[in-house]
Amino acid sequence: MSYAIEGASGAWEVVIGLEVHAQVISQAKLFSGAATAFGAKPNAQVSFVDAAFPGMLPVVNRECIAQAVRTGLGLRAQINLVSRFDRKNYFYPDLPAGYQISQYAQPIVGTGVIEIELADGSTRAIGVTRLHVEQDAGKSLHDQHPTKSYIDLNRSGVALMEIVSEPDLRSPEEAGAYIRKLRSILRYLGTCDGNMEEGSLRADVNVSVRKPGEAYRTRCEVKNVNSIRFVMQAIEAEAARQVAVWEEGGTVEQETRLFDSAHGVTRSMRSKEDAHDYRYFPDPDLLPLVLDAAWVEGLRRGLPELPDEKRARFVREYGLSSYDAGVLVAEQAIAVYFEDVARGRDAKQAANWVTGDLFATLNRTGRTIEDSPVSAAALGRMLDLVADGTINGRIAKDVFDAMVESGEAPDAIVEKRGLRQVTDTGAIDAAVAKVLAANPDKVAEYRGGKEKIYGFFVGQVMREMKGKGNPALVNEALKRAL
Repeated sequence: MSYAIEGASGAWEVVIGLEVHAQVISQAKLFSGAATAFGAKPNAQVSFVDAAFPGMLPVVNRECIAQAVRTGLGLRAQINLVSRFDRKNYFYPDLPAGYQISQYAQPIVGTGVIEIELADGSTRAIGVTRLHVEQDAGKSLHDQHPTKSYIDLNRSGVALMEIVSEPDLRSPEEAGAYIRKLRSILRYLGTCDGNMEEGSLRADVNVSVRKPGEAYRTRCEVKNVNSIRFVMQAIEAEAARQVAVWEEGGTVEQETRLFDSAHGVTRSMRSKEDAHDYRYFPDPDLLPLVLDAAWVEGLRRGLPELPDEKRARFVREYGLSSYDAGVLVAEQAIAVYFEDVARGRDAKQAANWVTGDLFATLNRTGRTIEDSPVSAAALGRMLDLVADGTINGRIAKDVFDAMVESGEAPDAIVEKRGLRQVTDTGAIDAAVAKVLAANPDKVAEYRGGKEKIYGFFVGQVMREMKGKGNPALVNEALKRAL
């Protein structure tokens, strides 16, 4: 997707890399048995290890490692059978030990790839540099007291996967598509819930600009952006700022910045640290992490069907367009719902109802597919009523709306409201005759060659029959009479 910023000196290309921090789904933290549930009272889920009490030793949570390996496999990435934990040293009030246990020189997952789909139908392969496992820090609360900051260590020690992309992204739209695709993969795998509002998925955005064909220029990192919309806005704002600096004869300094969403600008936070600033060294309390190849293969065999494979199958088995299939597989729950509706039925019709009326209803009511007011079984049964001629497509809309409103089964709604389709040719002929008799001028126009007004007659007859006429029989009767 072509994207450039126009400056006084011409077009500038934007270069983007993302570091996504994904909270691992697990019952316990990375190195302790403390719980990880969101929303607990402050400091209610903290072990002595998380609080860095003297003499406390970390013990690796096997499930967190398995989740990282599953994610690496889902990203078609290299799994490193030997990796190592390192200490990343820095001071922050909510980091009790004064260091973070992370991975640096030897991460658990190496290079991979994520294929993104863009609005124009094109796709791009975005490289993944690495995935490493690390523990999260706690949280500083600055709005609880006028002169003091409070510390909540519930999040301290929670397992994170840091997924680092290559600088392959070239527009805010591509960055948004990348995060949406990564989040979809994580949710399919069950390794991260992808909830950006709760902080379980957040991104550090690396941005630089250059003239087309140039080598990379200095980048800046925008930290902890917690929505896809803000990621895209932050890229636009930071790229525009850097273009202005270069064009005014200045130099972009490597630094860490924050995105001010209220004003749509990035603000300087601190000079950007390099690896040597953190004084990485192997954690002396943890042995190298050695994985069994057969164990990794077992995890591979247990992977679910992922979005790319599912989309290809939907196109192949159901005859859907690549676009429709992509919409339906973006969320695993939607894909399951669609297949339940489509099984043994007209798949294209099922896709149209799911992506059309159902999605509109969910958006209007603020619901998700998991708590849809219309179950897949109920929608499928309604489509059966259309297929066997009990109701027509027009009446189906009314039945669907009634299902949303009342939760009743479609058969009950049809019977209770008298919505059965009229197939009595005598009744249809009578309605046609009445409409033609009431519109002699239109009849004359049609017979004089103005065939475009045929739709007018169809509409009038269906109106006369309160929408219950069988469309095929109505058309036959109209054409006979005209």
